[in-house]
Amino acid sequence: MTATDYDAYGTGEAAEGTVYNVNGQDWKEVVDAAASGDEDRMVVNMGPQHPSTHGVLRLILTLDGETVDEARLGIGYLHTGIEKNMEYRTWTQGTTFCTRMDYLAPLFNEAAYCLAVEKLLGVTDDVPERAQVIRVMMMEVNRISSHLVAIATFGLELGATTVMLNGFIEREYALDIFEMVAGLRMNMAYIRPGGVAQDLPPGAIDKIGDFVKREKQRLKQLRKLLDANPVFVARTKDIAYLDLTGCMALGVTGPVLRSAGLPWDLRKTQPYCGYETYDFDVPTQQTCDVYGRYLVRMAEMEESLKIIEQCLDRLSSGSAKSGPVMIEDKKIGWPAQLALGPDGMGNSPNHIAHIMGQSMEALIHHFKLVTEGFRVPAGQVYAAVESPRGELGCHAVSDGGTRPYRVHFRDPSFTNLQAAPAMSEGGQVADIIAAVASIDPVMGGVDR
Repeated sequence: MTATDYDAYGTGEAAEGTVYNVNGQDWKEVVDAAASGDEDRMVVNMGPQHPSTHGVLRLILTLDGETVDEARLGIGYLHTGIEKNMEYRTWTQGTTFCTRMDYLAPLFNEAAYCLAVEKLLGVTDDVPERAQVIRVMMMEVNRISSHLVAIATFGLELGATTVMLNGFIEREYALDIFEMVAGLRMNMAYIRPGGVAQDLPPGAIDKIGDFVKREKQRLKQLRKLLDANPVFVARTKDIAYLDLTGCMALGVTGPVLRSAGLPWDLRKTQPYCGYETYDFDVPTQQTCDVYGRYLVRMAEMEESLKIIEQCLDRLSSGSAKSGPVMIEDKKIGWPAQLALGPDGMGNSPNHIAHIMGQSMEALIHHFKLVTEGFRVPAGQVYAAVESPRGELGCHAVSDGGTRPYRVHFRDPSFTNLQAAPAMSEGGQVADIIAAVASIDPVMGGVDR
């Protein structure tokens, strides 16, 4: 395109050299539409406010004074190509990619994917009980850590710095558990097809037990900072209203849906990993507002502590006290016997000695399964888990090979985020901060 054909502003004025149209997709149309009305309107790019908007979520607002006439969301700034990359890796290697989508809830990404792979393989019921209990326990610790970030950042955006500091301090204790069990604080790739990467290390049960005792007290203290705080209540009650009808129309799930009164939780309605054997409640509210979503998340953390306690009982003295943590089928189960060492997680010295010096067959099997992977029968399945933000589903398609033909995730942040305009339009500019924070979107899950 030359300068005589078109200039950067669409005016047709001549300029020298090559000129590119950089008016930002439909930005010009939005501005022109606002200007063409009878009344004055202002179009602004809002942000960053909530941590999810720091360079990766664009809010295009049409304002009438301080009232939001129209709210539009721009996404795609954090696109990583995770789903496409998974098509070029083995089924087991896929966990290393998908764990990085919703980076505040990595274990849920792994669980949804592995449940789909196990369903394709037809081995759902063959996963050892101890592995299932560890999965549940680790996911509930992860739910608490994710909700703590939601409450902490929420408080920060509304000016409650003390809440932010306390929330992140408590999250550190959860991340310490991840580091002890999986070797990493985030993006662990700990849940694998057929079970988990390795058993709990010595001292893990005691450490998690101490975590539960601590959080029971700390969550009460966190509630004292916010539950009846007049400033917090004024900024959240009757703000960003979205009732059950709106949630159903938009496909909203998770705490936002449960704050509208519907106790829809996949752990209860479509149990997986043995959740039907645990005693816990599904907290709900009838407020349909930001304050109700906060209350639901606080109550969910308390219910997660109950589930973790039940897991600890089973792992220390119950039916899952001992046993394997990976499926017995040697053609599927990850062949390595992993252990945590000074340089992270890797093959244990005993396993290396076995495959390298004692068994040629074990070495060959290890080499083929790690480099080539196992084959998955052709077909397609959908498996879903209840993540901290709602229904996280995985649609996996196999053509019978050692790599996925297609893997697509139904991330709740992506679906729930479309409710932001319904919550915000007609309200004040300042309330958009609270509205987006109450959705608790993680853009890594939105863009993928």
